[in-house]
Amino acid sequence: MRAEYDFSKGKRGALIPSKGKTRITIYIDDMVLDEFRAKAERAGTGYQTMMNEALKAFLEKSEKPVTASVLRQIIREELPERSRLARRSNTGRIKTGR
Repeated sequence: MRAEYDFSKGKRGALIPSKGKTRITIYIDDMVLDEFRAKAERAGTGYQTMMNEALKAFLEKSEKPVTASVLRQIIREELPERSRLARRSNTGRIKTGR
């Protein structure tokens, strides 16, 4: 090993960039994330992969732009009925129904 290394020309980031994918930050409801994680664990795949596949499937069905309300609809279609019935309000109490 050398006593010193020169990192002046070094670059931050992944050593091998992934093509066709972009890292983003997105806020997802806790209930939605929990359901995708549980569903992905049962299927033996990653929850991010499952979310990506759900979005791709929706885009293949429709030419509409993905708005916040459209994204919510996609997620509702992907989640089991029981999860949709139990929603948390801002106070943390469980509400049933829509």
